[in-house]
Amino acid sequence: MTNNTAADLIARSNRLGADPRNTNYAGGNTSAKGTETDPVTGEDVELLWVKGSGGDLGTLTESGLAVLRLDRMRALVDVYPGLDREDEMVAAFDYCLHGKGGAAPSIDTAMHGLVDAKHVDHLHPDSGIAIATAADGEQLTRTIFGGQVVWVPWRRPGFQLGLDIAAIKAENPDAIGCILGGHGITAWGDTSEEAEKNSLWIIETAAAYIEANSRPEPFGPALDGFGALPEDERRAKAAALVPTIRSIASQDKPMVGHFTDSDVVLDFLAAAEHPRLTALGTSCPDHFLRTKVKPLVLDLPADASVEDSIARLRELHVAYREDYQGYYDRNAVEGSPAIRGADPLIVLVPGVGMFSFGKDKQTARVAGEFYTNAINVMRGAEGLSTYAPIDEAEKFRIEYWALEEAKLQRMPAPKPLATRIALVTGAASGIGKAIAKKLAAQGAVVAIADLDLAKAQAAAAEIGGTDVAIGVQADVSDEDAVQAAVDATLLAFGGLDLVVNNAGLSLSKSLLDTTVADWDLQHNVMAKGSFLVSRTAAKALIEQGLGGDIVYISSKNSVFAGPNNIAYSATKADQAHQVRLLAAELGEHGVRVNGINPDGVVQGSGIFSSGWGANRAAVYGVDEKDLGAFYAQRTLLKREVLPDHVANAVYALVGPDLTQTTGLHIPVDAGVAAAFLR
Repeated sequence: MTNNTAADLIARSNRLGADPRNTNYAGGNTSAKGTETDPVTGEDVELLWVKGSGGDLGTLTESGLAVLRLDRMRALVDVYPGLDREDEMVAAFDYCLHGKGGAAPSIDTAMHGLVDAKHVDHLHPDSGIAIATAADGEQLTRTIFGGQVVWVPWRRPGFQLGLDIAAIKAENPDAIGCILGGHGITAWGDTSEEAEKNSLWIIETAAAYIEANSRPEPFGPALDGFGALPEDERRAKAAALVPTIRSIASQDKPMVGHFTDSDVVLDFLAAAEHPRLTALGTSCPDHFLRTKVKPLVLDLPADASVEDSIARLRELHVAYREDYQGYYDRNAVEGSPAIRGADPLIVLVPGVGMFSFGKDKQTARVAGEFYTNAINVMRGAEGLSTYAPIDEAEKFRIEYWALEEAKLQRMPAPKPLATRIALVTGAASGIGKAIAKKLAAQGAVVAIADLDLAKAQAAAAEIGGTDVAIGVQADVSDEDAVQAAVDATLLAFGGLDLVVNNAGLSLSKSLLDTTVADWDLQHNVMAKGSFLVSRTAAKALIEQGLGGDIVYISSKNSVFAGPNNIAYSATKADQAHQVRLLAAELGEHGVRVNGINPDGVVQGSGIFSSGWGANRAAVYGVDEKDLGAFYAQRTLLKREVLPDHVANAVYALVGPDLTQTTGLHIPVDAGVAAAFLR
């Protein structure tokens, strides 16, 4: 960072964005004005640094700033064609960029450039939006802030709003900021420190006033039967409902989900006014762009059965889609973007919590955070006054804004496995870990299940944060443990699409040396374990109605007879036939079941490192360190098989190219003629 003004702006932005009380993820923008040497003329030029389109204040870096020449940006006032054509001004910002200009300028650039202050913050704090959405927000602004903060009636973000705020700043020299009706706050200062101080003063003053003056029960009295269920009970119910709810959110296109049972959500749903308030919808543009204008709310008490809840959710979904289509039809005009789908992005279940959905886990999680913000806003507004969000027509103008549509169209194409939710067993090392990495690299979110929770979590952390991968504990031979692992996946990611039965172990013993305990151990983990995982996952796959994949990591030994591995090879043959049986049974639900037959995967293998490798090396009369090379030499291709090769085969089966294939076993053994499938 070579410019001190820009460096100070980034530091201020990161501090403001780090506290959710100040603004939500990717919400708001900040700016600073200063000088830099023009490399063409060698003279100082006035510049505007402003957070670019789509960036996040808390994680803002230099690359996320748009950099514009201030003289050219302000000259746009002279060519402004008026409110009906203000969207054209966004394209005009490109002609004001300094050099390559950094990030794309956002719609709020005019607010920052036209206001006569060195530093400007535009934020979306819950406390500020509560005042902005109160029915008497203008009077509350005067009462709370006196003349230091000025009320600005609702106006859609854009060039005219920038002109309006610039005029307010000029007409109110003592003011430090304003409340934007239905939207948020803007503050300014002569220094970066002063702007930040003023922003925080507005936020904290509003919050303190709400705290001191709010009605005791802003959401009304408790609604009988709608209180929070005990934690274990509500999470079990949430897991039971997730597949249905995901099918509801994914009728138009598949979605990834997120679940939260925070007190904010549960307390809201337990109060009498929640049906009225949820029907009013959100207000801040950043909120309903991510949450849709309103959620789907289950209208049954907390102790309603899972079966009754599912039936009612499906009825409400039909009504929600009809209502959303009506909203679109009432407000769409010639040139409006096509409807983007009529499914809810937020589903609220009293006593249980909130399910939020998006194109990936981060988007789903952030949507839930935004609706939590909306609840906080409603609490503040109802505590002081009456919650009065912007009207439906204005919401539609934001949601189906041509500029917003253009931003969506600029987003990179999704990866092949985007929106796919995977569960891989035995994935803390070796083949399973390689499979999990491959699936995540191709866009899936992954639950890594392993007997060792710490190792599973470490493997997940290596792949990415919890928006990409999580670690869960699973003894696949235990029915309850398998259910818990599947439930954890469902609650973490909102559903399940892809299951890889990889957990395994082996004991290399002759027939006479194999004990009943040896036999039971291997069959419990691989044959029984695969059955339990597949059966538990299939319930969710069928209920979702989105199809899916189950892949078994079997073995060359499922068809090849070798010495001293009776228990291992027999259980692998069991797994291989499970593939055929389940392919025949689950095909009508769109669930494909396939298998992989690896051989000689020594590197990184948990099985080989646990004694199996030493035993097999002894059987073949080679050093254990040379076992991989030995296996390679007995193959037709004379190549060693690595975990990544198995992972590539799994991706081939579950990716976009073999969608009509089920019941197949793919050898990944570098060519073992005795194991050819016939």
